[in-house]
Amino acid sequence: MLLCSSTYNKQWANAQVELSSLLTQESPAEPPRPEKDRVVFFQRLNTLYVRYIQIFRHLEEAYDQVVHPQKRRIIRQVLDGVMGRVVELKNEMVEKEFSEYHYMDDVIQDLNLTPGDIEIPIPRYFISERSKLLQERKTMLTNILNMIEVIEKPKPVLSRDLNLEEAIKIIRVAERARQGRLRATFMREIQRDKERQRRAKDRELGAAGIDSAVVRIQKVWKGYMQRKKTKKARDEELIFLGMVMEPGHEQPCLASTTAQTNEDRRRIKQEEHEEDYQKSTVAITNQLREVEGPDIRETMKDQIRQWFIECHDATGSFPDYPDEEDGGSTLVFAEKTPQQLMEEIAAKEEDTTKKLKEKDKKDKGKGGEEEEEAGLKMLPSGFLADLEVAHKNFAGVWQNRNESKNFSQRHEAELIKEERRKEVEAEIRVQVDELMRQELANWRLAVDKDKGGKAKGNTKKKKGSKSGKRKKKDKDLTADRTLESLYRELVEQHLLKQADNVRLQDYLGDYSYLGTTLRQTDIEPMPSLSDVRQVLTLFAVLPLGSQAVHEKAPLIKAILLAGPSGVGKKMLVHAICQETGANLFDLSPLNTAGKYPGKSGLAMMLHMVFKVAKLMQPSVIWIRDAEKMFYKKVPKEEKELDPKRLKKDLSKVLKLIKGEDRVLVVGTTKDPLSADIKSLCKVYSKIILIPRPDYASRYVMWKQLIRKNGGKVTRALDLSSLAKISDGYTQGHMVQVIHSILTERRILQLANRPLTAAEFVAPLAKIDPVFQDEEEALKNWYAKTPLGKKRVKAATGKEEEEVPAKAKDAKKKGKK
Repeated sequence: MLLCSSTYNKQWANAQVELSSLLTQESPAEPPRPEKDRVVFFQRLNTLYVRYIQIFRHLEEAYDQVVHPQKRRIIRQVLDGVMGRVVELKNEMVEKEFSEYHYMDDVIQDLNLTPGDIEIPIPRYFISERSKLLQERKTMLTNILNMIEVIEKPKPVLSRDLNLEEAIKIIRVAERARQGRLRATFMREIQRDKERQRRAKDRELGAAGIDSAVVRIQKVWKGYMQRKKTKKARDEELIFLGMVMEPGHEQPCLASTTAQTNEDRRRIKQEEHEEDYQKSTVAITNQLREVEGPDIRETMKDQIRQWFIECHDATGSFPDYPDEEDGGSTLVFAEKTPQQLMEEIAAKEEDTTKKLKEKDKKDKGKGGEEEEEAGLKMLPSGFLADLEVAHKNFAGVWQNRNESKNFSQRHEAELIKEERRKEVEAEIRVQVDELMRQELANWRLAVDKDKGGKAKGNTKKKKGSKSGKRKKKDKDLTADRTLESLYRELVEQHLLKQADNVRLQDYLGDYSYLGTTLRQTDIEPMPSLSDVRQVLTLFAVLPLGSQAVHEKAPLIKAILLAGPSGVGKKMLVHAICQETGANLFDLSPLNTAGKYPGKSGLAMMLHMVFKVAKLMQPSVIWIRDAEKMFYKKVPKEEKELDPKRLKKDLSKVLKLIKGEDRVLVVGTTKDPLSADIKSLCKVYSKIILIPRPDYASRYVMWKQLIRKNGGKVTRALDLSSLAKISDGYTQGHMVQVIHSILTERRILQLANRPLTAAEFVAPLAKIDPVFQDEEEALKNWYAKTPLGKKRVKAATGKEEEEVPAKAKDAKKKGKK
């Protein structure tokens, strides 16, 4: 155990060293000047991004395997901070480069990495630390579905009268079928006669005919045997050269099985050590309250009384006791003189008025501010401060700690005492403050009685709220209902569904190896499926899985997945839910049609969905066929469904989602051109274009999907040619073709007749691919989105012309 722990401890320490160098680089003593060269700026940004991903991968593995409960807490803080910083850097790359997809071939090559090294990992603790809760929810959902499941009875066939034309058509079909059967029987008899005549001739052959037949059979047999021997010799040679694995090595080897078993054991140890840690924490906290609590309480009282006396001696009156909001008696325990404390309390009261005046001055003086230096700057980060604190904690406590005696890697009681002593002091301080406020009032009464004056109480006016009007709280339409009843109703109405058991890693696709090269030649490359997987991990999975990332990272409320039919949009929605343990709500226009009619019904439906989504977060709200909600013109056949009923209310509800609400709206569309692009982009802040798979992705998908469905990839199957001729076909088309080929009978024949590429050609030819025109139409549509417009301007150089023009306008305003 200690040997394994030392391995992961070193991995954690190395990640902290790398993080320290990045923090030094990102927080220099003097703020860096803006970078005027865009290429240099993006190179620096990409390098930072890749290095943070490396740290992220090491920390995620360490957190998953370290069993020491106190170390895991520190690693978790750093891990969440690094995750958030990666999301921030990606967001900055999007804002500066005006594209959701970025290519880092050159950076990977410079750092001697592989594409797999920059794959964004999904932390396993998203699921493992909530496994019990997720299992309970799954059981509850399954029970409700079983209770409401109704066996659908076959619909009775409704008989109706046929008109003359329909009757004649049916008679014609029946007659043609009868004639066809007769003709088939007649042709079969003719064929049988020919076969009888041929056999009669064969019987009349002499010895010469028999010899020629024997020679032909020998020729075929010897050729077959020789080809078999040659193939065997070739396979043995390739195995000897190490170019092909032996058949026995295709099975999981003992080493990998043992490693997996050890990882599972360590996770069990984590739970045991965590349970011991929690019990020890409670016991040590109670011990501190009982043993050290009375002494701490008396010491605090003596210090506060001494402060009362010193203030009275220095100023001639007792001080005002600091409010709990200002820290209470913590101000007293700071090493300051009574005069300094009085001045500090008075200064805090004046801060509010000063801030208001400063705001007015800033508003007036905006026109006269000096022009900022032109160039590209890094945006301020919400995670760097947390990372620095966590790194200092690591350096001060764990970096040089001797753990030679802690063989089992259990918790350390002294560290628990240090942490809990502060909490116990804070609890006691609140109690002491209440007592001492009363004691101070009694002292004042006694002094005032001696002087014969009126008693002065501690009559501090409460600070009024900054805004005179109170914010109206949204009415809870279901205040009298329990969460379980709302959950049940949503399941019964099929608005809450069970996500399919798919993972993001099942969304197959290879890395785009020519992205940077194409962009350098002013050609915008289509993203690969690997890029799509990466973007969704960053913008959907990580914020939904981590509360810390969701609160501080740029808030994304809605994402739109746009692409042709069959590229895996539905699968990606379900994968997001499975990776984060999120609930899946379905507000698709076709699913909500006829449910909760009227304005009040619509308001109730949205209220219930978003209330349950927030209370049982994380949650994903899926809107399939999102373009229907923003139709330019509703088709006649869909007018009864009223697909646009959610359009106005959805945008209002989205405004109520805050940083602490891990709720994400995901829309999918295969026909975005039929929607009004302005209203669509107002709801969906992120629009991710999903293309048809490229050659590399098709090659990987054919190989993996054939194996997954029971097939075997041999030399007889030319995957390269198959990937080439399937250009334009989507993942859905490939799955459909594989299912049609790999039947149970065909799988049984694989030993004697291996798969060939020719078998897949005929089923592919029956399916219409995604033509180049459709893909170009999608690209042109995306160019009209806000981010697409910025990208077009940046590509044509208009953006650079606009920056100096804006600067000139600012100068003119300043002169006026």
